[in-house]
Amino acid sequence: MPALLPFPDISPEIFSVTLFGMEFALRWYALAYIVGILLGWQLVVRAVQTPRLWANQQPVMTKAQIEDLLTWVIIGVILGGRLGYVLFYQPAYYLQHPGEILAVWQGGMAFHGGLLGVIFAGLIYTWRHNIPRLSAADVMALGVPPGLLLGRIANFINAELWGRPTSLPWGVAFPTEAAQACPGIVGLCARHPSQLYEAALEGLLLGAVLIWMVWRSGALKTPGRVAGTFFAGYGAARFVVEFVRQPDAQFATDGNPLGLAWHIGGWGLTMGQLLSLPMILLGLWLIRRTRGA
Repeated sequence: MPALLPFPDISPEIFSVTLFGMEFALRWYALAYIVGILLGWQLVVRAVQTPRLWANQQPVMTKAQIEDLLTWVIIGVILGGRLGYVLFYQPAYYLQHPGEILAVWQGGMAFHGGLLGVIFAGLIYTWRHNIPRLSAADVMALGVPPGLLLGRIANFINAELWGRPTSLPWGVAFPTEAAQACPGIVGLCARHPSQLYEAALEGLLLGAVLIWMVWRSGALKTPGRVAGTFFAGYGAARFVVEFVRQPDAQFATDGNPLGLAWHIGGWGLTMGQLLSLPMILLGLWLIRRTRGA
């Protein structure tokens, strides 16, 4: 049997209480969203309250505007994330069950959909308040990595979004029946902890790069540079991790075991990679655009 790591005995629920015959639970995933948003908000507030980080020492937004924008961002994350999951990953199912489209408590959110929701909300808000959009995109990008870091760790605790089978010594034996259904493997099936790969790349590493850019290299003085780095960095990290991430069940078939959403002759891309490519291209374009600024 190959070396593997046992799955830690951590309940997805932090605690639960029963009130009036109904059970209410606080889950790690919900706490990750809450704490991630609060940490991101604090990062952004500190940035707009530090004049030296901005061109002519003039922040483009106030603390009050950041707090106002946060409400729009939360709505964009929830609606965009849910609609993105419906359209990108399960359109046929929800076409037959339209009443479940907004049932977010049943699970099913897509990062790329949430990103589009945040972009749309940000465009409306900046248009209404006459705020430079690229600078607003920079501060919004700065606040995203904490949520990505904690959200992916919560995915790991929930034993969801695991990776493909592996014989590497840090492979994890996830406890769910689906995770242990590995063709050709007798005994425990070890899988890549792809959630932790994403937490490290998209949250920890990318977040550290953006913080360094803002506080050490003066990147906010060049609108679009931070946002471009975020788009390119997240897109590249997600694209790479998709090679070891378990394919979405609705895309995997006997003739397409890798779950490629687009493929020719056995070669192709997963849905996550297809959705990440535009992010990489947009990020590189923004970075290139700012080089001459």
